[in-house]
Amino acid sequence: MSIKEKLDTTKIPQHVAVIMDGNGRWAAQRGKDRLEGHNQGAKAARTTVEAAAEIGVKYVTLYAFSMENWNRPKEEVAGLMALLLSSIASQLDDLIKNNIRLKIIGDTSLLPPEVLSQVNNAVAKSQQNNGLTAVIALSYGSRNEILNAAKKLLQKYQNNPFDIDSLTEEDFSKYLYTYDIPDPELLIRTSGELRISNFLLWQISYSELYFTDTLWPDFSKEDFFEAIYQYQQRERRFGKTSQQIATLK
Repeated sequence: MSIKEKLDTTKIPQHVAVIMDGNGRWAAQRGKDRLEGHNQGAKAARTTVEAAAEIGVKYVTLYAFSMENWNRPKEEVAGLMALLLSSIASQLDDLIKNNIRLKIIGDTSLLPPEVLSQVNNAVAKSQQNNGLTAVIALSYGSRNEILNAAKKLLQKYQNNPFDIDSLTEEDFSKYLYTYDIPDPELLIRTSGELRISNFLLWQISYSELYFTDTLWPDFSKEDFFEAIYQYQQRERRFGKTSQQIATLK
């Protein structure tokens, strides 16, 4: 029996974030080039989006390329950009057909012009879709995001003083890349690494964390459903006691 059949359809998380880790190790274990690992990882990303759509998840955020990844060897970065271009070109029609909306978060000004053009085109063409939203974190770093949000806030009020004490978390969140989507209830990280790697630091303050030893290219629909199942077994208290949560039910 598929784990999917064991899921409680009333407890499906609205937003799942994923740190897709292990492409390089997957390739090394097989004596293949790192880019082959990334190529297989792109297929796993598509599979994960499909699995999320099947069970009614509304948002999936995939950590595709971090700010720190720009420091990798130039050949690998160029290969990743080429893979991004080909993935968007080959999957855009399916995104439209499956009613999936594409959103990009990150400092896209750093992307090569041809990549940025292709990304913007795909985002624009999918904006009318109202099914699952696939959020791709591209040239993304959470500290950079928070710093940029603070700068935007200061710029807005530099000539218009306001009561600092009146600033709320909701006000600040409006300046983040994710201002128009809910915070993730679940964060998945593959490959056995136990860290967050500068990903959605503000947004995951109350997310459930799920770590698996599975390398990203091997991450299947069943692996995704297992993560959702484990999430459903947890009690989410948000600082309250178990007794308080029971009283609210």
